[in-house]
Amino acid sequence: MSRDTLVAKRYAKALFELADKESVVSDVEAQLKLISEVLGQNADIGKFLSLPSVAPEQKTSLLKSAFGDRVSALVLNMLTLLITRRRQGVITELYEAYTKIAGEALGQAHATVYTAQKLSEQELAEVAATFGQLAGKTILAEQVVDPSLLGGVQVRIGDRLYDGSLSGKLERLQKSFKI
Repeated sequence: MSRDTLVAKRYAKALFELADKESVVSDVEAQLKLISEVLGQNADIGKFLSLPSVAPEQKTSLLKSAFGDRVSALVLNMLTLLITRRRQGVITELYEAYTKIAGEALGQAHATVYTAQKLSEQELAEVAATFGQLAGKTILAEQVVDPSLLGGVQVRIGDRLYDGSLSGKLERLQKSFKI
């Protein structure tokens, strides 16, 4: 585990505790997701934030103008703290760590459901319910269409992959013949 991951976990835990006290855990998670997505889509912002020649005040001013009306004061304060302490490189990892901490505390888990064709909302909810019983948690499912699966479903919950896809079965069958 990298040092940045450990640092992100510490900040995420502190942020979760504050969000839990204010009963805004889900809101903070959504706001962190927004910030993480924007930083992932726009490499220039990440480069700007990592420049040591730019004063932390300028960096926080940019973030406040970019996200000011879409994120809470709690999240803006966390971003300001990270930038002031020159930890802006852990913002994306902060989101991932916060999601895990919040999920564990609330009995939730995020799952990515890979299918060859798009599922209806009802079908996705059924997959989430089935794997929720298996994991003993409430599953928040997100779907990714991957035509290479040919058919069936792959579900990733955390670091576990449940492979019920046709391509996965064919691959396992092929490996069994090579023995």
